[in-house]
Amino acid sequence: MTFDTIKNKGLTLLQWIFVCVVVGFFSGSASALFLLALEKVTQIRTANFWIIGFLPLGGFAIGLLYHYYGQAVVKGNNLILEEYDTPQQTIPFRMAPLVLITTLLTHLFGGSAGREGTAVQMGAAISDGIQRCFKWAVIDRKTMLVLGISAGFASVFGTPIAGALFAMEVLSFKKVTFKTIFLSFAVAYAAYYTVELWPVTHTHYSIPIVPEFSFTTILWTVFASVLFGLAALVFSRSTHFWGHLFSKTIAYAPFRPLVGGCILTLVIFTFSVQTYIGLGVPVIVDAFSTANPWYAFLLKILFTGFTLGAGFKGGEVTPLFFVGATLGSALSLVVPMPIALLAGMGFVAVFSGATHTPIACTLMGIELFGLESSIYIALACIIAYFCSGTLGIYKSQIVKGPKAILYENIRRKLPFR
Repeated sequence: MTFDTIKNKGLTLLQWIFVCVVVGFFSGSASALFLLALEKVTQIRTANFWIIGFLPLGGFAIGLLYHYYGQAVVKGNNLILEEYDTPQQTIPFRMAPLVLITTLLTHLFGGSAGREGTAVQMGAAISDGIQRCFKWAVIDRKTMLVLGISAGFASVFGTPIAGALFAMEVLSFKKVTFKTIFLSFAVAYAAYYTVELWPVTHTHYSIPIVPEFSFTTILWTVFASVLFGLAALVFSRSTHFWGHLFSKTIAYAPFRPLVGGCILTLVIFTFSVQTYIGLGVPVIVDAFSTANPWYAFLLKILFTGFTLGAGFKGGEVTPLFFVGATLGSALSLVVPMPIALLAGMGFVAVFSGATHTPIACTLMGIELFGLESSIYIALACIIAYFCSGTLGIYKSQIVKGPKAILYENIRRKLPFR
């Protein structure tokens, strides 16, 4: 290897490290701003219950914004996955402010949604914008999209290892090189430490008691994990069902969240269901110590699927945490395992099943709950992954690997197809 070759490789590495710092800083700052604003609007809604009455108007505003200014980015995370798989157009930077504003409107007025989708879309829009400045080749653009997903996920949840792996695993590790792996971790930590510079605190969870691993605990873990996988399946199907129903019955897109907002407002004011709107983080935290009613996870699935299907904006991951934690908490009434362990297993397992990312979810569980529960967390994520079907929350995600092979073999053996 000549000196010029070494010099060129060194310059390329420095260039990429610089890019990781830039993407991590701007994505992390955007996530920090989003988290602070989200906390503020949640406080406003909690202190002023009457504001939920404006949910239909908020939905109409969201619909108008995307109808007239966001047609190119309305697919959200699915657009990012499609652009990675088959690059056709650049991701307009307007995706970032649009999803930020509309997600805050959703939470301010009482919609049930998450925050991961917002952070990932902002990260991808930022990274793709930087890519356009450098005018790199398509393969490098793919790397930039991975960096955007990694930075957005790591910064919004405070889990850099899981964020880096999620960015690659959600893409089925397609065309992922050692360079991509290194850069994905680099940008995840850059974004994570950027958020640490802001007055932002991530929610902390703990599993204080982990039973000794035995044949009995394995059986109960398998039982609970199958249910977590089925919950992920129902969540994904619910979101797609409501989205299809609204699209089929209401032709003018801005009217969909308007009508959906009217129905949600009526239900919220008629029944005591405030627990199931917004992020629901207090309920998630409480699930680690107090058994939830058996129907809590089903109501969260219903409210989130309806909210997002109607056209409101936000992510699905925090609601998935809610569904998994409350289901695990409820199972503690019949499963002889610590409530915090069951809630923690459900927390990441339902997420694993709905996004087809068992590796990232396992490591996320270890980052959040500690190494002691890693065996239970890993089992739950893997089993839920296999039991959740092939349709996840992202329609454009290509499912590959052992899960795809398993379901294809099952399909071939069925008497009807």
